[in-house]
Amino acid sequence: MIEYIPLIMFAAVCLVLMLGYPVAFSLAGTALIFAGAGIVGGVFDSAFLSALPNRLFGTINNISLMAVPLFVMMGVMLEKSRLAEQLLDNMAAMFGRQRGGLAISVVIVGMLLAASTGIVGATVVTMGLMSLPTMLSRGYDAKLATGTICATGTLGQIIPPSIALVLLGDILSSAYQQAQLSMGVFNPKTVSVGDLFMGALVPGLLLVTLYIVYLLIYTHLKPNTAPLPSDEQVDNKPSAVALLAGIAPVIILITAVLGSILIGAATPTEAAGVGAFGATTLALIKGELDLARLRDVGRQTLEVTSMVFMILIGAAVFSLVFRGFGGEELIQRLFEQMPGGVIGATAVVMLVIFLLGFILDFIEITFVVVPIVGPILLMMGIDPIWLGIMIAINLQTSFLTPPFGFALFYLRGVAPATVKTSDIYRGVLPFIMIQLLLLAMIALWPGLVTTLPGLLK
Repeated sequence: MIEYIPLIMFAAVCLVLMLGYPVAFSLAGTALIFAGAGIVGGVFDSAFLSALPNRLFGTINNISLMAVPLFVMMGVMLEKSRLAEQLLDNMAAMFGRQRGGLAISVVIVGMLLAASTGIVGATVVTMGLMSLPTMLSRGYDAKLATGTICATGTLGQIIPPSIALVLLGDILSSAYQQAQLSMGVFNPKTVSVGDLFMGALVPGLLLVTLYIVYLLIYTHLKPNTAPLPSDEQVDNKPSAVALLAGIAPVIILITAVLGSILIGAATPTEAAGVGAFGATTLALIKGELDLARLRDVGRQTLEVTSMVFMILIGAAVFSLVFRGFGGEELIQRLFEQMPGGVIGATAVVMLVIFLLGFILDFIEITFVVVPIVGPILLMMGIDPIWLGIMIAINLQTSFLTPPFGFALFYLRGVAPATVKTSDIYRGVLPFIMIQLLLLAMIALWPGLVTTLPGLLK
């Protein structure tokens, strides 16, 4: 029974989180209760807890994690200064008489917004407030509108540069080095956040393309779900110069941030700094930034950043106690006994992460689950970049899946009462199938993920 204490502790954390307690304190509190009981019972060595100050000091000195508040500020600035809203209006005008053009505009703008925030809740709420009333007022079917917005809101998991990939890349880097050292490789290879960005680029763009192709086909097969815009709406279309002036700055900003990382001109942290400064400069030039908005941007950036790092502290306590109870050895034994070898172990991990996505946010899963299973899977020969992208898309699908998907709850919170919850659930089903198709494609053709990082190294 004692050897299964790590699994009992993990189950206890999930139960506490389902009861609604704050994530950071649930992780640390549960771990410390188990550690205290273990010390009293003589089955836990308190020396493991003495490593916590070094862990936290390492977090403070982690240059990669400095990108988190900067990317958050970039995304919040684009949202609060109405630059994202103007971008949506201009994109919708650009597509003019194209059937389903507004839905396609939502996907493209959502992709850009997701790339700059990486927070599922923020993107879904923002896109819901900006685009859902417009889509419904133009006669779009509620299922199509809500499904498009929810699916677009989850793109922040996979479209670089996103916070999700920054955090996942940092954790996988540590897991990869730990796996190599465990195998006796004392000059270990490294994997960086930039490598994960490069690996996510092709799958992310492929997913957006699949979304757009689906919308084009569906709206032409069922034209009543996406009526053509009226003559008045088309006549009010701004000039090409006005459209370009509204669209180009934000696209150039995000392209410059991502491009500088991909070509190696800047680290993710440096690029995030440029992105935050660039978004602020754009807001000033457009006359959309005043002291009140700047205060809101600072406050929201501080709130999100504090949440991330408090969870990181709680996860550090949890992982130390988990390791102290022999959790890593237990998981490794379970994986080795699992039928199907590395394929079976990977499939089980993906299933567990998918189910955990119903009750945990990506930050908790990244900080708690990945450090536990990552080194073991990497020791079995799995490519770290491929594993990271599979986890990101898997979580993206989980956040979209009824009845517990986070994206569904976020949109339900801002959707009008006329939109039924069943409409939201039914609307996301085609997009879930598209994401499962992408997961299958990456599983069958890992080169979709690994080729670009290999070429650019």
